[in-house]
Amino acid sequence: MPSIRIANAPCSWGVLEFDLEGKAAGYAQVLDEMAASGYQGTELGDWGFMPTDPPVLRQELDRRGLALLGAFVPVALANPETLDEGVATALRVARLLAAAGESPFLVLADDNGKVDERTRNAGRVRPEQGLNSEQWKTFARGANHIARAVYDETGLRTVFHHHCAGYVETPAEIERFLELTDPDRIGLCFDTGHYTYGGGGALEGLKTHWDRIWHVHFKDCHPLVAAEARAQEWDYFAAVQHGVFCELGKGSVDFPAIVQELRARNYEGWIVVEQDVLPGMGTPLDSARRNRAYLQSLGL
Repeated sequence: MPSIRIANAPCSWGVLEFDLEGKAAGYAQVLDEMAASGYQGTELGDWGFMPTDPPVLRQELDRRGLALLGAFVPVALANPETLDEGVATALRVARLLAAAGESPFLVLADDNGKVDERTRNAGRVRPEQGLNSEQWKTFARGANHIARAVYDETGLRTVFHHHCAGYVETPAEIERFLELTDPDRIGLCFDTGHYTYGGGGALEGLKTHWDRIWHVHFKDCHPLVAAEARAQEWDYFAAVQHGVFCELGKGSVDFPAIVQELRARNYEGWIVVEQDVLPGMGTPLDSARRNRAYLQSLGL
């Protein structure tokens, strides 16, 4: 049977890429609790959250038995004026990953939560709130450029993370992005919770985009909170604060069927558990343990 390994990410401890109030745990606590909960790997978190000196970072990971398998890099790809900065940021992260990681991915994303209209309407965006044809070309060209630059310098592969409150949220937007990008240089980081809150069915999305899926994030989506968010017109951060991304098995994502599908297709990569919480929100250690136990109940 193909080997699937289970990781977690700092966002499950409130370490997010956004400028938010509240204090998240430090990296040592996060890594200690991640390892104690039975996970085998982690993503990097924001630049500077973990040590950025490769030998120091590797030592911190090795002594906890954790692999470094990726890093989330947000770039405002619709704005061509920020591309050079985005390339520089991606290469800086990629060099650290290449030196300290285990066949890691650069997880590229839009600079989510920065465009007011998309942030206010996350989970219910309409087609007219999306990119026009020229903006799509700019967006895809930037993603291709970053992915090729990362590969040429470090040999690392890039996956794109679709994400609510960004310009690639809905199933139609994901489809358009994949049509416009290089399948040899950019894969899809398929996130079950974001796909669901963005208006799709996670199992259907997994099947539809299988040929481009290189990396998988497991996140659940609570249907009642999602419905309330749409009815009350909460923005993205209010929805997260109210628990739209709940613990695994407590929402609408059909994880037993998704796990069955991954096994049927001989998936041999990582599954990264992400239960996005705001800084200081919830009980991350307890949630991490329950999420791990849930996956163990599915044979993972």
